[in-house]
Amino acid sequence: MSKPKEDTLAVRISRALAERIIAGEIEPGARLRQDHVAEEFGASHVPVREAFRRLEAQGLAVSEPRRGVRVASFNLAEVKEVAEMRAALEVLALRHAAPNLTAAILDEAEAATKAGDESRDVRSWEEANRRFHRLILAPCGMPRLLASIDDLHAASARFLFAAWRADWEARTDHDHRAILAALRSRQVEAACSTLAGHVQWIGRRPVSASGGRTRDAFAIVG
Repeated sequence: MSKPKEDTLAVRISRALAERIIAGEIEPGARLRQDHVAEEFGASHVPVREAFRRLEAQGLAVSEPRRGVRVASFNLAEVKEVAEMRAALEVLALRHAAPNLTAAILDEAEAATKAGDESRDVRSWEEANRRFHRLILAPCGMPRLLASIDDLHAASARFLFAAWRADWEARTDHDHRAILAALRSRQVEAACSTLAGHVQWIGRRPVSASGGRTRDAFAIVG
């Protein structure tokens, strides 16, 4: 009779840990200690182990022999892979969405772009950026495709937060404006071409790591 409760608790734990990992609050390579997590959530080890398995399935954690479960690290190759996948899937979605884009939707997307330009921290910029992309892609009416794109945006957010947890500088997104201008004039292929290049722009930034070291972090800034 306790199985459904344990499943629900496992989901809650995995979601909480996933949010911390994506936000950069738990660094890549950090160990996830079963005892500590169980104590924090007032749980037995059963739902905690299930939560760890869920994180592994999402690519956020890895289980290593004799080292336990750790937050998954990522490198430039993985960032490039996500960028290329986003380009392919978002262009596909935009081609299907374009006939259904209204002036009102494009106005909302422009407002999201303005909000991103005015953002003074990386979290609010990421939220505004994700909203822009979602607005112009959602009218494709392809839920599985949109779910895959959402997963890729979550991965992009993790890269971004790991690189730019501080010292975010406001920026003007010229690509967003070029995409909107092309869509308003029904130049769909021009919009798709700009979008493909936009989501494959990768920024590089030195960040502090444990032990006083510095490492290069890479993130998709689009």
